[in-house]
Formats: sequence, structure tokens, C-alpha cells
Amino acid sequence: MKKGWKRRSYFRLQLIVFSLVSASFTNIYITQPVLPVLQQEFATDMVTVSFTVSAVILGIAISILPFGFLADRWPIRPIILAGGVMIFSGGILCALITHLWFFIGVRFLQGLFIPALTSCLAAYLATTLPVERLNVVMGSYVSATVLGGLGGRLLGGWIHPPLHWRYAFVSASIFILIATLAAMSGLPQGRAGLQRNQRSVHFLEMLRSWTYLRIFLCAAGSFSIFSSIFNYMPYRLTEAPFYFSTELTTLIYLVYIIGVFMGPAVGRSCNRFGSGTMMLAGTGLLGISLAVILLPNILAVVSGLFGFCTGFFTIHAAAIGSLNRRLSGGHGRANALYVLFYYTGGWLGITVSGLAYKESGWGAVVFTGMALLSIPLVAGMGERKFERNPNR
Repeated sequence: MKKGWKRRSYFRLQLIVFSLVSASFTNIYITQPVLPVLQQEFATDMVTVSFTVSAVILGIAISILPFGFLADRWPIRPIILAGGVMIFSGGILCALITHLWFFIGVRFLQGLFIPALTSCLAAYLATTLPVERLNVVMGSYVSATVLGGLGGRLLGGWIHPPLHWRYAFVSASIFILIATLAAMSGLPQGRAGLQRNQRSVHFLEMLRSWTYLRIFLCAAGSFSIFSSIFNYMPYRLTEAPFYFSTELTTLIYLVYIIGVFMGPAVGRSCNRFGSGTMMLAGTGLLGISLAVILLPNILAVVSGLFGFCTGFFTIHAAAIGSLNRRLSGGHGRANALYVLFYYTGGWLGITVSGLAYKESGWGAVVFTGMALLSIPLVAGMGERKFERNPNR
């Protein structure tokens, strides 16, 4: 299969991948821009209502290893079909449920099946595409996660109040159904499993290897910072000195679109400068941006968020590209562990930062993020040393 790829085949595959991954991520962040609205509607507190986002992330973290195991053994199509149907059904239920904890439970169920459409697909790509194209294609994969995350936030924030935030779930469900059907008809036949001449790398073997573990920890640390800032930004912008409405707050998420262009660009930069160097560059930019975000000025906040997104997606694209490039087998397991650490970090970040915000305000969230920068910093340094002397 690898030798038979042509430009049209690549474009068609990337279009399917982009649609499926972006549709999946649209479902994760729908409630994020309307958290203050949900808090009032369900008469609850800030930490509880944040579970409408973190429950999805927790579901992903729990199911990612089983799906990673399946991705190395089963064909991709039945996995995608199961995931698409369950996420579609969950979205329709979310548009109808009026009890908060039932709502959170269905969001958790959606999270359980998102890896069927994301990490399993990444494993399929890693075993299907030629090595020389993998960095760039994985960069496009990351861009799809960006567009999906942005789409979900805009969908949730702009549809309310002209209609109601629940209509966002209907739109997202239709999107995931269309993308699933397109994938079922358009993905080439094949397995995401191992070729016979490849050696499987098991979960424990990867966790015992610092070469892999530092990439997983980098995913957890960087996404913990990223998810915390964006999850509680709506609260910050509704306070003094901003007092933004829901619609105006949602506009801030447009800075997220920078990540759409960062993915492929970082992939090419990693081919030229090395993944470790790009991870360090992204970490430095992330730190500077966090300091700028602290300033009580909307221009500073917007500028800081642009830099913040650029830094994060540089780290993320460099890390996941490096991981998949060095694997000779066990791609499903490796991507499962990466996403497990990634979303576990995000869930912990949202939870801990929610408590920090509740006790000490916005500054506590930002300073917590600054402390966590040590994780991608150490990972980037280790990756750079490994690239210079891989036999050490």
C-alpha cells in the first residue's frame, strides 16, 4: 500500500482525516465558552459545571488504552463506525437532558468513544504512510484537532443566545455522523495493526523507556497548562476590568486558529531543526505568553493568547511527530499512551486550576501553569540530546 500512494490519494486521505478528527474534537469543548451560563442555568458552582468539559477528557483518558490495543489488531472501519455512532447518540442526548449529572454522565460516555476516531486513526496513519510524509501528515492531524476545538467553542458560544446552547450539540452530532460515513466509504481497506516484520512495543516497555516517557510527560504537562488557561478564560473575561458578554468572550477563542497553520509548519521545521529544538522553542514562547496574559489589558490578553497557542501547538506537533517517527511497531499502543497522558494532564489541570481560581483568582491559574513549564522544558532538552546522539 505504501508504495502505491499518489498525490490524489494523499489529498483524499488527509481530507477524510481532517474532517473526522475535527468533528471529534468539536464535541469536546462545546460547553467551554458557556460555562458561566451553565452555572446559572443549573444553579451550581464553578468546579461542578467544569465537569461538562473535564468529564469528556476523563472518558478519553480511561478508554484510550483499550482502543490503542484494538488499533494494533482490528481493521479501522468497525472501530470508527462504533465511535461515530456513540458520539452522535450522546450529542443528541445532551441536547435533551435537563439534569446536570445525567448531562455530565453522557458527556463522559462521549469521551469514552472519542479515541475510536482519533488515536486509532493516528495509529492507522503511522502504519500506512511513508516515513518521509509522516511528520507533515501528523502536523495536519494536529491542525484538525485545533479546528475541531475552535469549532466546538464557537458553536457553543455563538449559537447562544439567538437559539440556545443545546442546539450546538445537534449541529456537532450531524457533523460527526457525516464525517463517520465519509470515513467508512473513503478510507482504504487495511489494518492499523502490525506488519509481520515489525516488533510490537508493549505498554510497560514504553513506560520504562525514558525516551518515550519524556514525550508522554511533555504531552501531560503542556496540555495541563493549555486546558486550564482556556477553560477558565471565560470567567476571567466576565470579571473586572473586562465584563465581556458570552458572545464577546467566544471571539477570544479565534486566536486558537493559529494552530491550524502551526501543525504542518512545525512538522517541516522538525525535519530541519529537530523535534527537541522545536519543543524548547515552544516552551519558551509559552512562558513569555503566560506572563503577558496576566496583564489587565485586552490587547495584552489577545496578544498573549496568540503566543500561547503558537507555543503549545509547537510543542504538541513536535512531540507527537517525534513519537510516531521513531516507532517500528506498536503504534496503536504508543499513540494511546500519548493521548492518555495528554488528557489525564488536561483533566488534572482543569480540576486543580479550578480549585486554585476559586481560592486565589486568575493569577493562581497562571502561576500554576508557569510552574508546569518545567515538564516540557526537561522533555525538550532530553529530546535534543537524543537526536544528537541516539545511541546513548
